[in-house]
Amino acid sequence: KYGGFIPGRKPGKKTSDYINSVLVRITLPGAVFFAIIAVIPEFLQKWTNLPFYFGGTGLIIIVGVALDTLQQIESHLVMRHYEGFMKKGKLRGRRR
Repeated sequence: KYGGFIPGRKPGKKTSDYINSVLVRITLPGAVFFAIIAVIPEFLQKWTNLPFYFGGTGLIIIVGVALDTLQQIESHLVMRHYEGFMKKGKLRGRRR
């Protein structure tokens, strides 16, 4: 429909079925993992009778923000490193 293709697959219904099966194989384990992570703090709180101040969804948000922050820091460090190369590596004309 949009002109894309998958090498080794003929366009049409089989390609659509293949993409659907790949999406299910990728999405289903991730969804199960997130569901388990979201429920674990509730079970720990009930079994240990200790107060747990944030739930599984809060834990997922905290980890996501921490990973995003680390990625941004890494990007800034890489850009700073590249700026150093760009300032030092000026092209010179041919000497005659």
